[in-house]
Amino acid sequence: MAGKSLLLGVDLGGTKVEAALLDQKGRVIERKRTATPIDDYPGLLTQVCNLCTDLENSAGLTTALALGICTPGSPSPVTGLMRNCNSTALNGQSLREDLEKHSRRPVRIANDADCLVLSEATDGAARSARSVFGVILGTGVGGGFFINGSLLQGPNAVSGEWGHNRMPLERVQALPDQLAYPRPCYCGRQDCVETWLSGPGLALTHQQLHGTCIDMQQIRSQQLDVKHQKTLSIYQSMLAAALAGIINIVDPEIIVLGGGLSNIDLIYSSMPKLLQRQIFSDTCRTQIRAAQHGDSSGVRGAAWLWQRG
Repeated sequence: MAGKSLLLGVDLGGTKVEAALLDQKGRVIERKRTATPIDDYPGLLTQVCNLCTDLENSAGLTTALALGICTPGSPSPVTGLMRNCNSTALNGQSLREDLEKHSRRPVRIANDADCLVLSEATDGAARSARSVFGVILGTGVGGGFFINGSLLQGPNAVSGEWGHNRMPLERVQALPDQLAYPRPCYCGRQDCVETWLSGPGLALTHQQLHGTCIDMQQIRSQQLDVKHQKTLSIYQSMLAAALAGIINIVDPEIIVLGGGLSNIDLIYSSMPKLLQRQIFSDTCRTQIRAAQHGDSSGVRGAAWLWQRG
């Protein structure tokens, strides 16, 4: 198969490194996953280079392809060094330059939320939309914008980082007395959206409300017990309040949800009515959809960086 028709992406996850070759129609030609080296940056560089070479050899390619990288953080627009990575071995490193040197190929980098929205807007749940907000609801909370055929990139390289906006004050103040606030965030601020809408944030809400650990199978089911129903109701109202700010500013056609908490089916039935009460309009036509490609959106979006990023 002609190399120029293939796209190469790598997703640098906290527990796995995944590489994939896609054709121009988004079909996976080759794929390989390995465990992420822990606190071993040189080892990670070697692993990425080896994965790329293995996939190219398997596909019968004789020349190196351009590489797209999905990361848990982003390069600083000032220094070019990686920052805000929960895979801490990446922080402070010249990841793009180092990979280009070691692999002898051009490299593009985007964070995981940008890769999610690029993947889903290209050939996933939002493939026909001109304006899309991609959301990750997982261990952390992130976001990215796809506008008129490309990722939205600003001068500070933080487009879509709604997880570190503050949760609307009136919503926090209306919470039951059992829920303590403000919640500290690792970024140094308080009551960031991430502290309430991430997986750990949801678990803390349930623990403070009921004094017990959350049952994630129960929270994802259609038949909730009373305790999990109360927890989910609070979570959904806070999610709607946070997303309403995005809709009021950008007014996207589609919001795509990814990450582990995007698998809570009841979110999709409740969100339209909740958003209608929050936004500055007499109607809410923004559609809320689950990511079509699931946890493969990272590596797929990384590959698409060389066509649509």
